[in-house]
Amino acid sequence: MTLKKIRMQANLTQEQLAKITKLSIRYISLLETGRRNPSDKTKMLLAKALKVSPVDIFLAFNRTRRSKKRRII
Repeated sequence: MTLKKIRMQANLTQEQLAKITKLSIRYISLLETGRRNPSDKTKMLLAKALKVSPVDIFLAFNRTRRSKKRRII
């Protein structure tokens, strides 16, 4: 599952997630599109804000990076 899908299941907009986490909306967008990879600390912050297991967030970013690499090849 992607970060966007997790966020949408939590019924949050990017703006709401940004407010909860104190991250910028732009950064949330970059995370969701795989253009940025957050630190482990930020991943934990996202997990807490989205009320999911940190493992779900870590897996979401691993999937995003793998799918992005496939597009480049």
